[in-house]
Amino acid sequence: MKTVSSIVENYIKTKPFLLNALSLGIINLTSLSRNIMTELESEFGKEVKQGAVVMALKRLTEELDFRLNHKINKVIKNIGEITVRSALTDYTFSASDTVLNKQADLITDINSLPDIFYTSSRGVNETNIVVSNSINHLVDKHFANEKLIQKLDNLASITVKLPKENIVVPGIYYFIFQRLAWEGIIINEVISTSNEFTILVSEEQVDVAFKVIKDLKN
Repeated sequence: MKTVSSIVENYIKTKPFLLNALSLGIINLTSLSRNIMTELESEFGKEVKQGAVVMALKRLTEELDFRLNHKINKVIKNIGEITVRSALTDYTFSASDTVLNKQADLITDINSLPDIFYTSSRGVNETNIVVSNSINHLVDKHFANEKLIQKLDNLASITVKLPKENIVVPGIYYFIFQRLAWEGIIINEVISTSNEFTILVSEEQVDVAFKVIKDLKN
């Protein structure tokens, strides 16, 4: 059975930025209720009193304060080391039967080189390789016969070490990426393990992105 509270919550859940703004307590609930009345009444199938919507929003805001802010902030404040690397190139190749062998050859070549950045990930249809641009020529040599989908230069990586609790608290990545989105940061790639993640951004935006993530701890 539909209730005012349930339709209000379902509506808010479809608006991620609105959801977070409510959790931060930065929205006038009366004004918001007035703006969404038409959509709520259409969903409810009959007239809805604005006061009931305001009360539903108030209860939802209080719940979000705990569900989103309290639990997530506890994890965010324990973010560990943040590492930045610049001068990176991001290659995306079509997945093939030979691409793994090419990666093995590349790793053999760069294994003895000092201070080289290398990471890769494999999807269903694509293989992604991120390297220091000083070894671009090696990637170009080994993957000359592979289908190149995209190549992005002048990138920087930000690697964030997360506390172990991150795997049992929902919304950690959403919380961080939303802050980056608010600042207009374009994330070219995301690479993650259980307790850390790396994002690739343009070198022009890396300072802002680093500050956003660092400030989350404060």
